[in-house]
Amino acid sequence: MSETETGASVLYEVERHIATITLNRPDRRNALNFDAYDRLERALRRAVVDGDVRCVIVTGSDPAFCSGDDVREIMAAPKPKETAPKSPTVRHQPTPAAMAALECDKPLIAAINGAAIGWGMELALYADIRIASDKAKFSEMFIKRGLVCDVGGFYRLPSIVGPAKAAELLFTGDVIDAGEAQRIGLVSRTVPHAQLMDEARALAGRIAENPPLALRYMKEGIRKGTYGDPRELGSWAIETIRALMQTEDHKEGVASFLEKRPPVFKGH
Repeated sequence: MSETETGASVLYEVERHIATITLNRPDRRNALNFDAYDRLERALRRAVVDGDVRCVIVTGSDPAFCSGDDVREIMAAPKPKETAPKSPTVRHQPTPAAMAALECDKPLIAAINGAAIGWGMELALYADIRIASDKAKFSEMFIKRGLVCDVGGFYRLPSIVGPAKAAELLFTGDVIDAGEAQRIGLVSRTVPHAQLMDEARALAGRIAENPPLALRYMKEGIRKGTYGDPRELGSWAIETIRALMQTEDHKEGVASFLEKRPPVFKGH
């Protein structure tokens, strides 16, 4: 069976029991605006309930995997005045697309064809397996915008690369290439760019040959044994991001990006 949706910021295709979800804003390096976040969540939820799907691949339309939030449409957009919560019982919900990825009960492969920056790196972290093109680059650049990462950087990154390396990546916002990503265990393998999707589909095909129910339990066992429950951490992360988005340092981080100049942070 082959099924394709086109003409949207996120594409969904099913062939040979493999769902391929493609971020499709190449002119914006697949940066996510509100529409793309919504479509990504719906595509991931659709793969879960699609009885023909046994494995899922998420990738981007060249030249990037995902360059994170669309700064002009999300970070630079006018925001309502918000303050830190008055009570620890007040919680914002985790990012819906993040939870859709984390709650996907079918094997999820990230085929990282270019830059995976900010929330793009978070999306890669939500996958069970990451395969990188030799053109891929990675950065948890939230600190450069005066923010913290989403749940992926806190919940998955330390388990994947170790707490110290995760702290280095989160505290600096440094960009690393595909070779370094493989060296530290962030990706399983690095392949020539032209071979990336063939490699991802071949792996997905080998996975999809196995019994679907056992695959789901195998994935659940890995999640329980390695990661635990992300919801409380995700709520805290979003709550903190909302508070930090009201700071002058965050506004300076966004302004300096748009104005293409070094930021000057003042701690307020």
